[in-house]
Amino acid sequence: MKRIPFLLLLFCLFSCQTLPVIHPSPFADEKSFPCPNPFLKSQYRLVHAIEFRMAGETRAAVIGVTLADPLTRAVSCSIITPEGMVLFEAESTPDNLKTTRAFPPFDAQNVAKNMLADIKLIFLEPKGKLESRGYLPDGSTVCRYHEKDGSWVDVVETEPKRLQIKRYTSSGELKRKVLFDRKGNIDQRIELHANEAFNYSLLMSLIEAEPVIAK
Repeated sequence: MKRIPFLLLLFCLFSCQTLPVIHPSPFADEKSFPCPNPFLKSQYRLVHAIEFRMAGETRAAVIGVTLADPLTRAVSCSIITPEGMVLFEAESTPDNLKTTRAFPPFDAQNVAKNMLADIKLIFLEPKGKLESRGYLPDGSTVCRYHEKDGSWVDVVETEPKRLQIKRYTSSGELKRKVLFDRKGNIDQRIELHANEAFNYSLLMSLIEAEPVIAK
């Protein structure tokens, strides 16, 4: 019986090690220590060629059309085959998630919810509280946000215009890693790596980026 608290403590310490320590910056304000920011500043319609990979192999190649508005935090997404068949369509607002089309495998449980959550992670600035800003052990600059659901989001700059986003569970388990390759104001290539029961990755190559002018 005496071993149980020790094992629980050991498990907690192990699980928390995946959330890296931040060495605080002596500058606490945005002007002196600006947070890395790969996110959209205005509403855009984005078209990407997407490769879905699992176990290092490309399993599917599709076209993704995304509409994202950082002001309202509304996003929509369509997945289209190279031949033009629409496999998936969904949209999300802060209050609602609506799926209008979903063919297999996009009709599986929680696919729409997770997909649109990933889109928000990639393109919209975190909604959570900015908990700390500073430096990771490797010298990268980082800002850490604490989301309402208890998860953590790190926005990291490893070198100029080489940015990353990492999302952790409340216990510190890494679930998503996003890598950006930026040229100009829009990322030309985005990689999303997901840690789930079956790990997978998405490689998104920009085809078209069109600002949406409000009417």
